[in-house]
Amino acid sequence: MQNILIIGAGKSSAYLIDFLLENSIEKNRKIIVADLEEDIAQKKIKGHPQAKAATIIVEDEGNRKSLIQQSDIVISMLPAFLHPIIAKDCLEMGKHFFTASYESEDLRKLKDQIGAKNLLFLNECGLDPGLDHMSAMQVIEREKALGHEILSFKSYTGGVLAPESEDNPWKYKFTWNPRNVVLAGQGVSRFIRDGKFKYIPYHMLFQRLDKISFEDAGEFDGYPNRDSLVYRRVYGLESIPTILRGTLRRSGFCQSWNVFVQLGMTDDSFEMDLPKNYTLLDFIDSFLPFHKYKTIQEKLKEILPWVDEEVIEKINWLGLFSAENLPRSKGSPAAILQAILEKKWALNENDRDMIVMQHLFEIKTPKGIKKLTSSLVCKGQNQAYTAMAKTVGLPLAIAVDMFLEGKIKEKGLLIPISKSIYQPILSELEKYNIQFQERQYEI
Repeated sequence: MQNILIIGAGKSSAYLIDFLLENSIEKNRKIIVADLEEDIAQKKIKGHPQAKAATIIVEDEGNRKSLIQQSDIVISMLPAFLHPIIAKDCLEMGKHFFTASYESEDLRKLKDQIGAKNLLFLNECGLDPGLDHMSAMQVIEREKALGHEILSFKSYTGGVLAPESEDNPWKYKFTWNPRNVVLAGQGVSRFIRDGKFKYIPYHMLFQRLDKISFEDAGEFDGYPNRDSLVYRRVYGLESIPTILRGTLRRSGFCQSWNVFVQLGMTDDSFEMDLPKNYTLLDFIDSFLPFHKYKTIQEKLKEILPWVDEEVIEKINWLGLFSAENLPRSKGSPAAILQAILEKKWALNENDRDMIVMQHLFEIKTPKGIKKLTSSLVCKGQNQAYTAMAKTVGLPLAIAVDMFLEGKIKEKGLLIPISKSIYQPILSELEKYNIQFQERQYEI
């Protein structure tokens, strides 16, 4: 009997749980799905005879360790900051550990102990990070094997709306963690272009965009992620002249979002305590210069000369020029803005999300320079079975299944960048219509 513990039954877990339950009887596996709210876990297992739901309170060491002790493999679908707590328990009790989240410094500190205990701690095996690594390495290692040199590598990913659900001027709704969307890009972006190191501070980020196009999904704006430079080593491209990883939003989104960045409305570093009767208009006005007679729109255009009628329309649609009361009056500017957006950017029952990912390569070959694009477009079914849940959960579930079948033999602290891991995962994902389409042409 193989025992799997899944901690966290949130938005990204539906496909993961279904995949592992599908053949659990034939493969003699028991699955515990644990969540802070046991009824959520209960709904996800749908009465399956090989599964049971449980309550987990991460802060309760006895409760937490009791569940981990019952398992052979632990899959953590918790927020990333909680992974080290679970990982340390797994190390102590000799359990294998899988996540879709970034490999943290806390986990790197455990690397030698993980290896010494002959355990597998596989991180970054979801969408981004995860599918981005696997699909990129498939191209990079194939081209290197042909004797070709990678001159430029750019990679962009976005969690957006399917076109048929783009029913507001922003063409955007929250398909993932709202707080992460509001705080996206804060810090300094680092990358290299034509051998020159480039740094973009947050206040300039949404003005420095690349246009990215998909045959089946249209046009998007791409802005750089926080640190692209580290991926030279990850992908074995230490000498590459250009590498950049970024995020996608529908064209036009970033220009309007930049208004909130420039005004300071995405700041999370201080607390506001506003009067109870403050309106949405009062909130945005609190970040603009005082003037007795000028309208908010006039002041916006004066302080940000690039603001046009299209931007004004988007801000107006959010209600920020209205006398509607604020949904909350205390909190950071980012927290108050998030509360406003959560009402306006909430998914409707029939809305569908979409994942878009594109790698853009320039490759030196004996015949000259060629350009290669590798693109993924994946649409969700509904709010339970989203494209985000599919592309995060399935790669992780397939990796767990492969490990239990003995098809992944590596041990230690890993991410899925070796061919023995990424190749079978990508092949299996094709059965679920998660497949990259390649186009290449000579320059």
